Amino acid sequence: MGYLSVTEIAEKWGVSERSVRNYCAHGRVNGAVLTGKTWNIPENAEKPERSNKKKERPVTLLDILQEQKSSRYSGGIYHKTQIELTYNSNHMEGSRLTHDQTRYIFETNTIGVEKEVLNVDDLIETANHFLCIDMIIDNAKAPLTEKFIKELHLVLKNGTSDSRKDWFAVGAYKKMPNEVGGMDTALPEEVADKMKALLAEYNRKDEKTIEDILDFHVQFERIHPFQDGNGRVGRLIMFKECLKYNIVPFIIEDDLKMFYYRGLKEWNNEKGYLKDTCLTAQDKYKAYLDYFRIDY
Repeated sequence: MGYLSVTEIAEKWGVSERSVRNYCAHGRVNGAVLTGKTWNIPENAEKPERSNKKKERPVTLLDILQEQKSSRYSGGIYHKTQIELTYNSNHMEGSRLTHDQTRYIFETNTIGVEKEVLNVDDLIETANHFLCIDMIIDNAKAPLTEKFIKELHLVLKNGTSDSRKDWFAVGAYKKMPNEVGGMDTALPEEVADKMKALLAEYNRKDEKTIEDILDFHVQFERIHPFQDGNGRVGRLIMFKECLKYNIVPFIIEDDLKMFYYRGLKEWNNEKGYLKDTCLTAQDKYKAYLDYFRIDY
């Protein structure tokens, strides 16, 4: 077996002589022998891989959302998700902002008003919802906790007229009884215990299916832990958990709203109503992923 010098190996591998010496000194070149101050390297020695080379792993939707959020990439799936999720979730709760106005606020951080009266809370909650989406992207892999859920509510309702009401608890569980769709919800004094039990049961399983996420959502909405904003917080949680478990997420758009409400109401009797509605919404999001050439 023949040997080559550091200079010859450096040329062969396309690296600096210093790199070759470092490889040899750290025992990363099989058969390299130090004679005096000179390294003799087997001519068939293979170039070591870089120690800081990142291991290849699948690029998930979450990876792409985090990357585009960090770089503020415009026109990608992050951009699309911010506008579609914010517009549709707020619109379901009575926001009068249009899709174009929502998009304009996200893209320019301004709002153009021409012979039109806009509700200040709609504007604030739109901007706040953008921040909530950033929160669920940043914390997608984190466990779902009461603290995180309360922080979502705090960010969503911060600065609104509700936040200035003594009886409205922003970032904390409700102080007064409320109902949803004519149905009773948990009483204020019951909420903390019910939320702890719900999260303990949900977090008991290491892996979640879309049905697990939907079941949590139904129970969350029936508890209705906050004075207002439960629907939006609940849908943000579903999106987060889908990202965590590499399930294609979904956005309930206006044409599915009544099917979604029916599914929530009938979950105990027929899970298919809500599941089919969300799978239909998931197909719409898959179409976005197809357009942006994102695997799922």
